[in-house]
Amino acid sequence: MELTLDLARKLIEIGKEKAIKDFGRPICIAIGDDSGALLTFDRMEGAPLRSIRISQQKAYTAIRMGVSTDVFLSRLQQDNLEISYYCDPGLTALPGGNLLKNKAGKIIGCVGVSGLAVSEDQSITEYIAKIVNEENID
Repeated sequence: MELTLDLARKLIEIGKEKAIKDFGRPICIAIGDDSGALLTFDRMEGAPLRSIRISQQKAYTAIRMGVSTDVFLSRLQQDNLEISYYCDPGLTALPGGNLLKNKAGKIIGCVGVSGLAVSEDQSITEYIAKIVNEENID
């Protein structure tokens, strides 16, 4: 499976549905390609304005660092590193960014969610990543 614009739009809808069903609140959600470039984005009505950029940076960070943003945050804390050491102002260590890998394990893109508690943002990206990995998309 490859990440297409149509697939990315489906993933956006899946994420928005999960946000409302599980948390009852709106989100911003970004899907990036395998380079971290934004492929598509949506801000649900009522989602915080600050979450626009945060969701995009979460997706970008996951792809650039090769791990979910919660894992990246743990690395920074464990090694007592400042994020600025990476010399990339596009990075964020806020949980809620994840890699999208197909069934073969190939990284095909990234997803970032913002607008909820960071653990809730992260859970939505994990859900989307699992769907992509299982190639369980209608």
